Amino acid sequence: MKRSGFTIVRNAERLDFPVEASIRSILPIVDEMVVNVGRSEDRTLDIVRAIGDPKIRILETEWDFGRGEAVLREETLRAMRACRHRWGVCIQADEVLHESGAPRLVEAIETADPDARVEGLVLRYHHIFGDPGTEAVNRRWYRREVRAVRLDPTLDIAPYRDAQGFRVGPGQRKVRARLADADMFHYGWLRSAQALTARGEVDRHLYPGRWIPPGGEAAMLRWFPGLRPFLGSHPLVAREWVAAHATDPGRVVTPPFFEKEHLRFYASDLVERLTGIRPFEFRNYTLV
Repeated sequence: MKRSGFTIVRNAERLDFPVEASIRSILPIVDEMVVNVGRSEDRTLDIVRAIGDPKIRILETEWDFGRGEAVLREETLRAMRACRHRWGVCIQADEVLHESGAPRLVEAIETADPDARVEGLVLRYHHIFGDPGTEAVNRRWYRREVRAVRLDPTLDIAPYRDAQGFRVGPGQRKVRARLADADMFHYGWLRSAQALTARGEVDRHLYPGRWIPPGGEAAMLRWFPGLRPFLGSHPLVAREWVAAHATDPGRVVTPPFFEKEHLRFYASDLVERLTGIRPFEFRNYTLV
């Protein structure tokens, strides 16, 4: 059974996305890779072309940032609709699939395909924060998300909000999904200080009305309960990028501090440690 991959990217160089590692991490498990490249002010298009894999199909597009966060949803949907196979594996430009789970993800897709109840597959997440040896794990950080979906147009599965996940139909029902034994690494908070500052400028267009740190503070990452040592291995295709981002004098995590708000995170963390249940967890899916 053939599978599609899809992603979107714009200004990957300026925003310091590990996009080459991102694309390469799923190329072995897909039969085509649709990359929606928004018109950029840097070498993004050249970077994607230089990967040189015949599976890659590039869509050169113009993104309308007047649409706010909806532009991410709409451009992801454009890439998704360009896919030609029955299942699609989505990856964002700051995500990398660990090679250990790649064959298990393929197996999970093939197992799910005959069961019409299953509309998607959920992957585990590692949110790397500030340095390669730290990850964020409290309930504000999704521990799982849908990253493989059926591409049957009658199901009407589409990206949700800013395309963090997917929902079904005009009522935006949660995707019925199974958990795949695979790990996705999110490197958005390991990017350079310069890129984090540039991200703030972009976010002001994407999320009008939301408080965004001033340019001089954008690379000052705020400590919070739920930062833990990451003791595993990073994906092979990302290790060179990770090593190059191990330190950055301008990217700093603030010292630990205490606020009353932290008490609820300590409490929910204790419940999760004791029961495996994460209270008040946000999900774009229902496990079946």
